Amino acid sequence: MGRVQGKVALITGGASGLGAADAAILAREGAKVVITDVQVELGRSVAEGIPGAVFIQHDVRDEGQWQAVYQRIWEQHGRLDVLVNNAGLTGPGDIESCSLENYRFVNAIMSEGTFLGCKYGIPLMARSGGGSIINIASLAAVKGIGAIAAYCAAKGAVVSLTRSVADHCLQKGYKIRCNAILPGGIDTPLMQASLAALPVGEPYSDMVRDEGYGEPDDIANLVLYLASDEAKRVTGASLLVDNGESIR
Repeated sequence: MGRVQGKVALITGGASGLGAADAAILAREGAKVVITDVQVELGRSVAEGIPGAVFIQHDVRDEGQWQAVYQRIWEQHGRLDVLVNNAGLTGPGDIESCSLENYRFVNAIMSEGTFLGCKYGIPLMARSGGGSIINIASLAAVKGIGAIAAYCAAKGAVVSLTRSVADHCLQKGYKIRCNAILPGGIDTPLMQASLAALPVGEPYSDMVRDEGYGEPDDIANLVLYLASDEAKRVTGASLLVDNGESIR
């Protein structure tokens, strides 16, 4: 117990799935948790079930909302130690059927949302003496899945941005680590909706259904490790949690 005792953690997309699991385990290990999401009722319900947690309505595409969230965290806690850029969606569509509008929408949430979280979170973490940024990418960043072109592109951008942020923080001496987690098939509402939207016979969806899903805590346990001081030498890493899906 107490692996992140006293740390202040912000989790975007924390109203369900991986984000809710991350928030619960970080709070259980001593962190003060701030959950943000566009799903207001669900987000408030999750926060109410976690002792000391706070919910803030937050669209990660909006630069001003990021600044407001960080200002509130600074005013209430005077520090930020952990940022989990988790907010996301899928957006089915192969390269021919995906519209430019949908491509931009998917990338605005996951690629640009992660960019904004890092951009405005780093100064706050630097003032706090350091911290850990954990970007939730996906197996799709490294494994081609033809039916979700925009999602693959967005998650690939998250992985590359993670390495850039890690290098920047090292060069600046900020004591801020930045890592990416690449989940495979995890049993969440988002994953179930995503697989349901894929074409019948899509090889990846068939593989996940045949071999079973992971659980949200499989990701949350790695988030906890990366958030803790146990991972003090881990930065710029892309960590797959996919039951070997990437090698098949």
